[in-house]
Amino acid sequence: MVDVPNPVEASVQIDDSAWRVRMRRGWELASGVLANPTTLVGLVIVTAMIAMALLAPVITVPNTPDPYQMPRDWLAARVPPGTPGHFLGTTNRGGDVLYGVIWGARTSLRLSLMVVSLTAVIGVIIGSIAGFIGGRVDEILMRIVDVFLSIPELIFALAIAAVLGPSFTNIILALVVVFWVKYARIMRAQIIRVKQSEYIDAARVIGDSRLRIYLKDVLPNSITPVMVQATLDMGNIVLIGATLSFIGLSEAGIAEWGVLVSEGQAGISAGRWWASTFPGLMVFLWALAFNLVGDGLRDVLDPRTEGAR
Repeated sequence: MVDVPNPVEASVQIDDSAWRVRMRRGWELASGVLANPTTLVGLVIVTAMIAMALLAPVITVPNTPDPYQMPRDWLAARVPPGTPGHFLGTTNRGGDVLYGVIWGARTSLRLSLMVVSLTAVIGVIIGSIAGFIGGRVDEILMRIVDVFLSIPELIFALAIAAVLGPSFTNIILALVVVFWVKYARIMRAQIIRVKQSEYIDAARVIGDSRLRIYLKDVLPNSITPVMVQATLDMGNIVLIGATLSFIGLSEAGIAEWGVLVSEGQAGISAGRWWASTFPGLMVFLWALAFNLVGDGLRDVLDPRTEGAR
């Protein structure tokens, strides 16, 4: 007598096996990232800055209706670091540098997350349409992408933000317009590569619909480079955003690193270095940390570097 396997038990075994595979891959990914010393340094800095951004309301006590606005103490303007009540000193306008550094991390996190989320979604959608449908649709969309890519990022963002007017929201909109094209180009290239795989042909043979093939096979195997690019852009976006704020395209008085650097530049020649140095250092560390983490993820996730590892 032949034992017929219980379908429920077989399903549980398959699910358990898939869960074990995902756990093993996740562990391999984490081990690969943590094995790189420079990536580990970047991860520590990123974790510290994100923690500072999330805990900003706890670390500081805002005395303004809007905590993103710098509190001003005109009687304590231009005091050096170490002054009681102003650990990192103040700016020429009486803004507390420590407050600006801490809430600037929250502003930078908000900026980078909003821009990366919007640009990634837009880029993935447009890149998927171009790469999966192909033909004339692909040609039209890629020519539009080429037009956007022909303009340098900083100049393009500067022009858009200047037209829209000085506002933190307008900086976000300008950066979204500038950055989505990279994700569209990356996604299109990945989908075209994945479409040529044998398992895609097998899915067509067994009768899967185009939507099912895209959602089940194409999208999951094309999204990895987008994740790497998003990590790298978390630093690059803050760098360009600080540049736009530095030249006056952000809201006046907002707790943002570029605004702080702008306020402190006039005092550098007079020896008041702290107002620009500390927020400038934060911009540098933020960009450096996310680039280190992004490079580490690319080394682990890119199959072309597997032999080198």
